[in-house]
Order: sequence, then C-alpha cells, then structure tokens
Amino acid sequence: MTATTTDTLAERLADVWADLEERLAQVPILRRLDEGAVTLDDYLRLLFNLRQQVVDGSLWISRAASNFDIAHFELRAAAIRHAEEEHRDYLMLERDYVAVGGSLDELRAGRKNIGSEALSGYMFHYADRPNPVGLLGAMFIIEGLGAQRAAGWAARFQEVLGLADGQVHFMRYHEQADSAHTGDLDAILTSGIIDDAAADDIVRCAQVVARLYALQLEELDR
Repeated sequence: MTATTTDTLAERLADVWADLEERLAQVPILRRLDEGAVTLDDYLRLLFNLRQQVVDGSLWISRAASNFDIAHFELRAAAIRHAEEEHRDYLMLERDYVAVGGSLDELRAGRKNIGSEALSGYMFHYADRPNPVGLLGAMFIIEGLGAQRAAGWAARFQEVLGLADGQVHFMRYHEQADSAHTGDLDAILTSGIIDDAAADDIVRCAQVVARLYALQLEELDR
C-alpha cells in the first residue's frame, strides 16, 4: 500500500512498531527480564552483544550523510549532526560493562552475533544508496527503542540485580538522547518533504530493521 499523507505514514509506522513490540515480548532475555529471572551474566551478555553493533552506528549514519545530494540538504545536515552526537556512545556502554565486572579487552575483541551481522550489513548497504531517505525508517525503530524501551530495561535490571545508576548509564542516557532524536525525526516526517515513494521506502526499511534488531537480541553470543 502506498501512503498518500504523512498521517498515513505515521499509521503505517505505528503498525511496524506494534509488530516489533510483539516480537520483543518473545525474546528470551527480555522475557526473563520482565519475569524478574534475569541474571548479571544476562546483563553482561546483552551489553557485550549490543556493543559490537553500536560501534557501527555513527559510521553508517556518516556514510548515509555523504550520499545525500544538495537537493536533500536538510537530511544530510541532520545525519551529520546525528553521527557527531552518537560516535562516542559505545564508550558509555564499555564503562557500564566494566562497572559490572566485565573485561574491556574481551569486550573489544568480541564479534557481532548473527543478528548484528545482518543488521550492520543491511544498514551499510542501504547507506550506500543515493539519497537513502528510507533510513528514516531505521531511525524510527532504533531511536524509538532508545526513547521508549531503554529506560524501562535499565530500571528493571536495577530492580532485579541491584545495579547502581552508573552501571546502566548507556540505557539511561538513551532515553533522553533518543527522545530528542525522535522529536527531530517526527519533524522531518511531517515536514512535507516526504513523498509517496519515500514513504514506502521508509516503511519498508523500518520493517527490515525491526526484524533484524529483534534478531540481534534473539541470537545473543551466536
């Protein structure tokens, strides 16, 4: 189906988000977190697996920025700002990992799991396209998870494991930072610069990234 208005685009993205929520509810580590059965080893594994993909975040955003032409100046400028804001995020995650007893050397020597490989590969491939407007769909998913889920995950890990604020800083930070980013994204999606074809690309990219992000969480350590 092709979106004809920004309201329609918002509705379509909301459907993608609802599907993602259903899938996340079945992810083993998140189910254990919800049930209060999560362990410190689970938290370490989650950080370990997320870090390998987080490192790539600012890189694919920068690559996307370089592929927007002057007719898409606003999107290029937004991508450049976003890449600059995110390029140190992995350092916060590393500090949290060490703060709960993890080895920094082992973390930095880690590799992406199956889902992370697929997610990063897709993001870099898409970022190489001319004017990769569809990546707004990826941002809708990734920033949405930070804004809407990260703080809840952090609070639950603290409640179950007795962690201090300084041990969940990465997730806490992203509640605030990604809320600001989603506000910027909403402004772009409702600005009138998104035509029907771009809307279709945005929704499709959101669908793919939602599935691959969940896969990343399903395939911890593989």
